[in-house]
This record gives sequence, C-alpha cells and structure tokens, in this order.
Amino acid sequence: MRLFKVFFIVVLALLAAAFVATAFRRAYQPQPQIVQGQIEAQQYAVSSKVPGRIAAVHVSKGDTVKQGQLVFTLESPELDAKMAQAAASREAAAAMAEAVEKGARRQQVAAAENQWRQAKAAADLAEKTFVRIDSLFRDGVMAAQKRDEAQAQFTAARHGAEAAYQAYTLAVEGARQEEKEAAAARVRIAEGAEREVRALAADTTIHSPHDGEVEQLLLQAGELAPQGFPVVTLVDMDDAWAVFHVREDLLRHFPKDAKITATVPALGDKEHSFRVTRVAAMGDFATWRATDAGKGYDMRSFEIEARPLAPIAGLRAGMSVLVRP
Repeated sequence: MRLFKVFFIVVLALLAAAFVATAFRRAYQPQPQIVQGQIEAQQYAVSSKVPGRIAAVHVSKGDTVKQGQLVFTLESPELDAKMAQAAASREAAAAMAEAVEKGARRQQVAAAENQWRQAKAAADLAEKTFVRIDSLFRDGVMAAQKRDEAQAQFTAARHGAEAAYQAYTLAVEGARQEEKEAAAARVRIAEGAEREVRALAADTTIHSPHDGEVEQLLLQAGELAPQGFPVVTLVDMDDAWAVFHVREDLLRHFPKDAKITATVPALGDKEHSFRVTRVAAMGDFATWRATDAGKGYDMRSFEIEARPLAPIAGLRAGMSVLVRP
C-alpha cells in the first residue's frame, strides 16, 4: 500500500513537471506572425463642370451602373441665357459678314453712279464756261476777275467729279479684302463661343464614367451642386487590391511581383492568391520593438499593394486580409 502511494506521487510529479515544461515551451516558442491588411477598390467621383440645381438623381445607393449610364441631371437658367446670347452674337456676326461680302446694295451703287454723272456734267459745263470766258478775256472783252472766277469754278467741279467717281467705284468694288477677313474672323469667334456654351450645356446631363456600384449620394434633387463637386461616388470592385503595412524585418517576404497566399476572414478560411504589385519606396511610420532586455529600435513599416490573381466572389472594400509570411 505504501509502495502504491509512492508510485502515485511520482506519477503526479512527473505529470506536473511535463505540464510545466509544456507551458514554458509554449510561452517561449515564437508565435506565427500574421500580417493584416485590408481590401481597397478604385473609386470614381461623378461631378459636373458647371454649377446648377440638381433636377433629378437617377441612381440609388447599391445600384450597379454601366459606363455611359445617366446618373443625374442639372438645370441652369443662367446657362440657357448664355446659350441665347451666344446664338444671337453668332447670327449678328454672320449678318455683318454677309453684308461686307456682298458690298453695297444695287440701289446704293445706282445712287453713287448718278451722283458721279451729275458731278461730271457740272464739271463739263464749268469747263465750257471757262473756255468761253478765257476766249473773251483774250479778246479784251472780259475782265481778268471773271476769268479767274470761271477757272476756280471749273477746277472745283473737276475735283468734285473725281471724288464722285471714286465713291462710285468704291460702291461697285465693295469692302476691302482685309475687312472681309476681319468679318469672317468675327463669325468664327462667335461660333466658337456658341460651341463652348453648348459643350457646357451638354454637361448638365451627367453619365457614369465607368462601370461600378453606387457607394454614396452626396446631394439630392433640388440641392445646388457647385462646379466639380462630387454628387455620386462609385466603387469598382473589379478593380480591387489589398494594402498591407509590413515591418521592415518582414519585407523580404514581399518582393515586387511575388506571389503570396492570403485569407479573407469575412469570406471564410479559403486561401486566395495575390501578386505584389507595389512596394513603397519610402517607409511610413515606426513601431518600437525591443531586441533584447536592454536595447530596442524603431522598426519602419512599408506599404505594399497586392492584387488578386483571380476574381474573389463577395469581396468588398474594407475587408481584412491576413497573410502569414
């Protein structure tokens, strides 16, 4: 009986020693390291180049939209007024250019011709009168004063006829080439201004720039949308990747183009393959790590990105990703 007690005590001591040894071994055994990251995805902000009041938003949160699908529309009375002004300026410039190109009207040309012929007839009469008076002056019948007056009238009539003829030829020829080119340039300026306003008006109907899922609606119908303000944000989960912040002592496990295996806890224990597509050139923040009882140093972290090699069903932005180096 006493021998049995001794044996029992020895067995208990051995079991206790084994338990203590196992506990110490587990306590001091290096634990498997896990690098945790999260899923990120490409986002698109849908906005307008022109300010206005939102007439309608044609999508809702969670909707899947395709590239080119109508997302929201704006109404802008100011833009409509600018459109009317631009159209009127273009029409006015075109009318002026047409007038310059055609030159004087037929009635204006005829009037100029009549004025020239009238001035020419007066000049011919003044010339004949001067010849008669000059002949009488030579015969000593007419005074020199009368001869000088007749000569002055003839000279003035001749210059008047020349001026009338130049006005007539100008009416026939029309505007100079430089004036025609200037008028045509004014038409092009007006047309350019109208095209600019039309382009802005077209941006009051906003379409999706890419396939994606509606994540946020920042404004609703009736609210004012400033220029460039994102009204709707889209997330493209087909363009998703994982982001990790890796300590520098583990960075050797994540070289660029390396294939890594990771799990997404939200989707179960299934492993997924990723490829490292980016390793940051500069370290971010530092984590203090003791190397022994009396020393320690800051361990820098580097951001890396890894993209899945195959689509992952159910993947969402913000999900955690775990990697064991």
